Amino acid sequence: MSTLEKIFEAFPDETFLIADGFDDAIVGVEEKEFRLVYSIEKCISILVNDDEMSYEDAIEHFNFNVSGAYVGEKTPIWIHTEFEI
Repeated sequence: MSTLEKIFEAFPDETFLIADGFDDAIVGVEEKEFRLVYSIEKCISILVNDDEMSYEDAIEHFNFNVSGAYVGEKTPIWIHTEFEI
């Protein structure tokens, strides 16, 4: 069962705004406004692997077209989940 399916099961009465093509990047849900939470690194990886973008193009596309878009109250939350120290 995917993370998105688990969220739907846990919150059957809620409506979520889903970023098309990034289901595998969902890492959780924010419970105050019921917004989906996505991993930025997983989104970039999806763009590189599935859409065959270069790493630099994927970052630019993500920043401009994905995370930079406000689509209402349920706009997803984008977080960094991987850090190099």
